[in-house]
Amino acid sequence: MTILYYTYYHAFIHSFIQLLAVVGIVVKSTGSWYLVRDTATGTLHRCRLRGKFKQKGLKVSNPLAVGDQVEFTVEEQTEGAGVIHHIEPRRNYIIRRSVHKTEHSHIVAANLDQALLVVTLVSPATSFGFIDRFLVTAEAYSIPVTLIFNKADLHDDDLADYQQQIGKMYQRVGYPSLLTSAQSGVGVEEVDALLDSKTTLLSGHSGVGKSTLINVLVPDLDLKTAEISQFSDKGVHTTTYAEMLEVRPGTYLIDTPGIKELGLVDVQPGELAHFFPEMRALLNQCRYHNCRHVQEPGCAVIEAVEKGRIALPRYDSYLSMLHDEDNRH
Repeated sequence: MTILYYTYYHAFIHSFIQLLAVVGIVVKSTGSWYLVRDTATGTLHRCRLRGKFKQKGLKVSNPLAVGDQVEFTVEEQTEGAGVIHHIEPRRNYIIRRSVHKTEHSHIVAANLDQALLVVTLVSPATSFGFIDRFLVTAEAYSIPVTLIFNKADLHDDDLADYQQQIGKMYQRVGYPSLLTSAQSGVGVEEVDALLDSKTTLLSGHSGVGKSTLINVLVPDLDLKTAEISQFSDKGVHTTTYAEMLEVRPGTYLIDTPGIKELGLVDVQPGELAHFFPEMRALLNQCRYHNCRHVQEPGCAVIEAVEKGRIALPRYDSYLSMLHDEDNRH
């Protein structure tokens, strides 16, 4: 009788919570507290997570990420603070290896329409390895990526020619690019148009000019982030944590801390070539079905590299990632 009573009691409580639940989107996370925007009213609520949430088979350092859709209840006695009870399944996400917990991963952002990777050829120079690791991660979760070549004002004629060559190399394999200068305003309108009516992740190394670009795209940033800053006690617009900014109604930009390294997650060595579009198109043309495209005879990928149909920097990135993943497995 007691067991039956508790079963009915918990079922009643669960149903009651569902009736009171508010649907929202996580716009900032500081680890233990989350800022959640009510999707119906736009009101921001400071929330905590009730209990432990496990992600299917994922060992992650953060159970919740910016962009996650959640259900929460508001506790009136705590001046509008809330408790998150449910996390909706993610349609995609960008993930990286955790820099703090060995064998754990960190979800950078979730439920994205696209990602913009800000890269620079000088001050600092972004490596092909970093670009391609980001592209593989996005490819694994079907997230479209546009490369933003920033700091165009620092390009001399040689760098300008080099940038065009790199842009064409990535364009050929399905990744468009834009040339921008946050300082002079070059390309800013094109980026703004790209953002329209989408949720976009902005990522890149520290120092590539992400914050300056955001300040140009969202001129009234100080006003938009004031409430968020009070929540985190970190001052106005810091990128210590990922943060979703409203560019205009229906258009959102997720700013992230600068990434130093981007370790691949859940990509097996034998599957890596599937996430290079130019290699994926040739996978059924190799002599051996389990070809790793390193030194096997009759490899269509190696032949394409030798004939210039696959760019050597891309192939070098593939070999580097394959070596790293082999050492991990």
